[in-house]
Amino acid sequence: MTRKKILLSAALLMAAVSSALAQGNGIGGITEATNMVTSYFDPGTKLIYAIGAVVGLIGGIKVYNKFV
Repeated sequence: MTRKKILLSAALLMAAVSSALAQGNGIGGITEATNMVTSYFDPGTKLIYAIGAVVGLIGGIKVYNKFV
């Protein structure tokens, strides 16, 4: 009976330690992910502006052709 209690407590201790070690770099991972996402924001914004400019030019040409 005592051996079962020792094994059970050892297993619970190992589970607690492994979950505590798994949480060690959580903040670092979140910070790295945030930096990666924000590094893509400026080029993405420029790409959307370029697409909008092309669509605007095409729309302007179509409107001009309707007037002529």
